[in-house]
Amino acid sequence: MDFATDVPPYVAKPLELLPFRALMLAPGRVGDPASARALARPYRDVTARLTTWIEQGRAAADTSPALYVHEYTAAGLTVRGLVGALGMSRRTSSRADRAVWPHEEIHPEQAGELADRMHQMDLNPAPILLVHHGEPELRAVLSDVTRAQPDWRYLDRSEQRQRIWAIRDADTVARIGTLLSTTRCLLADGHHRYAAYLRLQQEHPGTAWDAGLAMLVDQVDTPLFLGAIHRTLPGATLDDLVQAARDAGAQVTAHDRLRALGALDSTHLVLTDGASWHTVSPVDLDRDAAVSWLHQRVLPRLPSQAHRIEHHHNVEDALAATGASSPAVLLPNPDFEQVRALVESGGLLPEKATSFQPKPSLGALMRPMTDG
Repeated sequence: MDFATDVPPYVAKPLELLPFRALMLAPGRVGDPASARALARPYRDVTARLTTWIEQGRAAADTSPALYVHEYTAAGLTVRGLVGALGMSRRTSSRADRAVWPHEEIHPEQAGELADRMHQMDLNPAPILLVHHGEPELRAVLSDVTRAQPDWRYLDRSEQRQRIWAIRDADTVARIGTLLSTTRCLLADGHHRYAAYLRLQQEHPGTAWDAGLAMLVDQVDTPLFLGAIHRTLPGATLDDLVQAARDAGAQVTAHDRLRALGALDSTHLVLTDGASWHTVSPVDLDRDAAVSWLHQRVLPRLPSQAHRIEHHHNVEDALAATGASSPAVLLPNPDFEQVRALVESGGLLPEKATSFQPKPSLGALMRPMTDG
């Protein structure tokens, strides 16, 4: 199986989120899948394409650099984050000095492809998502900002409700910078883009590529939902999975569908081919994430023909892809504090171990490199 094995370098403190001049699609274009054509191949034409969109009123550039408070609501869940250009030029190997903590391994070739694409586009098309436990004083500063009317407010094409405030006051920007300087944050979403940012900074130091677009979310204030990413394994059988789990020391018990799904929790996984169902109770899941146990203890025991993993962000999609020659592993939702503790102790999760939701719609805030 093609497992991710590389860990991107760590950005060092002080954490910097710097003002930038945002590029935004028009409200009717944000969240519209058809808008992706503005960012499609050939990537070197994206800058000219977006300039045309601005002239046609299909996109707009902000008047001056700012930090942005971006609040979006999807399916009744509201997330609010601070969006800026994340400084990438300082690196560290010391745990005490790390500002950004990735929690998943990456494929370096995929990160390289993303770096090449962004360089051709001259654009950060979407922010990576960072989460932290914000200081009360920072929360108060951002609360003061959001008491004013938002600079942009609309319902986008995907039915996300968007509210965006631009922070341009120099004293407020400086205060936010001071409060963020000692922050440690977990990289929630965008591990390959983060690695691409690092590569671009290394290749183009002293330019706009010294930073990359990021949104910092206070997990205490408006938390992202942390869900599991389930697996199907084409080429394997349910019997293969059951035997591998037992060989890894887990208790495996056959159940009917309803009881098996009802047992899916922090101490149990579920295996199924759609016809038969088993619950799996590994040992030591209080110290090890279920997805790590699966990748480290079970998958290496599968026959060689089981060489591919497919990922699914909900149970329904996983079951739709399940069959006799493609069994599913349904995983419990990870616990945020467990993930954070694992990462801060030096551990990492496999690729696509977590799903932080909801993510902001594409086109709400982008960062062009042409403005520096």
